[in-house]
Amino acid sequence: MTTTIRTQNATLNLDAVRADFPILGREVNGHPLTYLDSANTSQMPILVQNRMREHQRRHNANAARSAHTLGNEATEAYEGARGKVAAFIGARTPEEVVFTKNSTEAINLVAHTFSAPAAQRIIDERLVLRRGDEILVSEMEHHSNLVPWQLLCDRTGATLRWLPLTDDGRLDLTRLDELVNERTKIVSIVHMSNILGTVNPVAPIVARAHAVGALMLLDASQSVPHMPIDVTALDVDFVAFSGHKMCGPTGIGVLWGRAELLELMPPFLGGGSMIDVVSMRHSTYAHPPARFEAGTPPILSAVGLGAAVDYLSGLGMTAVDRHERDLTAYALTVLQEVPGMRLYGPTTTLDRGAVISFNVDGVEPVRLGSLLDSLGVQVRVGRHCAAPVCTRFGVTSTTRASFYLYTTTAEIDTLVNGLMLAHRWVSDGREPHRGKTR
Repeated sequence: MTTTIRTQNATLNLDAVRADFPILGREVNGHPLTYLDSANTSQMPILVQNRMREHQRRHNANAARSAHTLGNEATEAYEGARGKVAAFIGARTPEEVVFTKNSTEAINLVAHTFSAPAAQRIIDERLVLRRGDEILVSEMEHHSNLVPWQLLCDRTGATLRWLPLTDDGRLDLTRLDELVNERTKIVSIVHMSNILGTVNPVAPIVARAHAVGALMLLDASQSVPHMPIDVTALDVDFVAFSGHKMCGPTGIGVLWGRAELLELMPPFLGGGSMIDVVSMRHSTYAHPPARFEAGTPPILSAVGLGAAVDYLSGLGMTAVDRHERDLTAYALTVLQEVPGMRLYGPTTTLDRGAVISFNVDGVEPVRLGSLLDSLGVQVRVGRHCAAPVCTRFGVTSTTRASFYLYTTTAEIDTLVNGLMLAHRWVSDGREPHRGKTR
């Protein structure tokens, strides 16, 4: 019987969607796979696998380097993927899309743009950091949107400041006007928290940043895969996200930047294809995005990301978003039936995504994850590369379940049943028998 998830503007045929992901039909430890770790890495549909396989089989060559047929085909495929990504996120032109390895590299690229006044030849005052200047992040950032800015402060003498968290896992904006001031040069905020699921309000933060002349970067690693995103409407200056969280392969990420800012920015890495004129004494650089894509690019991964964009566009991001809202509402209700359950982050679906972190009294997350794995349930345990969030809520680690377009309410029931069983095992001092993994 076909399961249908109805939304306001679209309908997902969930059985048909799940059929696109063969891995969901396998077993783990003698149980049907229940994959609830999509915030870490999503699964890849057949469409993406086949496109990548076809490219390797028929069009394998380097891009933007050769005049022969295969080279032209590789270039067309690579630049075609850039165009698909640009349209998917509402970029004005494909030239605003820079391919990177992942979100981490994209954020580091922007962070390395800013430096002390004497450190670069081509400079714009907006990209200069002096002692006394400030960078603003938040207390809920992934390490990838925290450590690069700490390193930048170390290099330049700038000061790092942050927006704190409320007890319900939302940003505390009561001091926004104080924290974003005439000394602020860049604000870098996560759009959706990878540990709390909180979807942060962009409009008031970007308005305040621009009012004082600061630039704003949005870490959209957890939002671009799950909801409609229009970078032009968001009015931010940079956006970073990764392909492997949106049905694509690993090894490919995206930095979107305003065209006029990308033109001002110096290179991140030096080498082939990012240059214009090279002599033994001096080099000039290509226009973006080539300026930031030194060396042989991730052609095959870009092809896969383009295919993932095709797949998600075919489903409709409004449908994906609504499906995940329904799942999250259901999960927030049934998880509270588990004895000793403690949830972190917003307790309603208002401005909340399909990521739920929790602890169960008396069961350490690592042990809980192992017990769930024995039942075929795949969740993530640890700090989730967001240690300051764990510190804020007084825990060393949490268990995280994250959902995606292929997740079902039955899988959430399997999680809950596993948690209750794990609670009983621990209470009784027993360990489960781990079956054979297939």
